[in-house]
Amino acid sequence: MLDEPGILTVPAQTAAVVHITVPRADIRAVMGPGYRELMEVVASQGLAPAGPWFTRHLRMDPELFDFEIGVPLAAPVAPSGRVRPGSLPAARVVRTIYHGPYEGLPAAWGEFDAWIRDRRLPTEAGLWERYLTGPESNPDSSRWRTELTRPLAAPDSG
Repeated sequence: MLDEPGILTVPAQTAAVVHITVPRADIRAVMGPGYRELMEVVASQGLAPAGPWFTRHLRMDPELFDFEIGVPLAAPVAPSGRVRPGSLPAARVVRTIYHGPYEGLPAAWGEFDAWIRDRRLPTEAGLWERYLTGPESNPDSSRWRTELTRPLAAPDSG
């Protein structure tokens, strides 16, 4: 289930990120280790998350995931291992909340993208998901919440 999408402007957000490029089929194998590595480095530097963790998909390819696992921070992280300073960009975006298990995310994105197409909203490449509520806080996957965000292209000034 999706909440009614909305359009808003979001500020840039400082983050720590781990960049990963893997075949689509390998996503589940890399998410947990990448997230743990990220959180260990953040904690070792005395930093704390300034919001929910996220994945930011940089290139859309049906066979390959080129993305970052990230966590927002109030101060920059020092590079360590695969962890690097990063950010979520300031942007005008279209956003919704998906209610349900992670296995339902592909269908949720399909429904969200159809909503965007129906309104002829021009999007930029990439997207991000913020994991608002997940298995770490509730074993009932029907209560999980994932924020879906697509940046909108700037209107033509021509």
